[in-house]
Amino acid sequence: MTRILAILFAAFALALPAAPALAGEKEEAKAADAARVLGEIMRIPETAIPEKMFDEAYAIAVIPDVVKAGLIIGGRGGKGLISVRTADGTWSNPSFIKLGGGSVGFQAGVQSADVILVFRSERGVNNIVNGKFTLGADASVAAGPVGRSAQASTDEQLKAEIYSYSRARGLFAGVSLDGTWLRMDHTANQRVYGKNTTPRQIFEGRTPAAPTPVVDFRDRLEENTVSQD
Repeated sequence: MTRILAILFAAFALALPAAPALAGEKEEAKAADAARVLGEIMRIPETAIPEKMFDEAYAIAVIPDVVKAGLIIGGRGGKGLISVRTADGTWSNPSFIKLGGGSVGFQAGVQSADVILVFRSERGVNNIVNGKFTLGADASVAAGPVGRSAQASTDEQLKAEIYSYSRARGLFAGVSLDGTWLRMDHTANQRVYGKNTTPRQIFEGRTPAAPTPVVDFRDRLEENTVSQD
């Protein structure tokens, strides 16, 4: 009996180190996906977010693999990252974010799409930090223009606070996301940055160093901003 207990204890002890290794792995994979999506979309100027919009954005959110599913009554959901532009013009470390929502209508099947949100002002981001935030209800949202051909329209006064984009089956275009809610993913943030970490601490650089995939997402934003100056 003593030997059996010793074996069980040893097996349990060996299993313990594996648990911390899992912390943040999903978040790091999501950050890598978000950086990849942003890089792929911005690589082709003719179908990318217009330079002016990207340059003047207050915040950028990238939510890879948003799943839309349903039959008659459908919904959508996904997780991603959001970074804000700091006072010196650089991009902050990203906070993790959740997207969700429902819709009613004739639907069938499942669709996965990458979603990008361009925030034109600080107000929308502050609302997300303070709680659940609904596009179209708490802030105006519109399908964003794409490509160089849309550059002229972005020179005019843009009235929406947030512009939304989606890429599905290789096609990148503006999309309406009225009724979709956004909120900070506090659990993911704490897995990556540490216990009791808040989005404001992340945006203000008051957290421990982020893992490489998370930093890569921020760097990808920087690369696109520099390339468009």
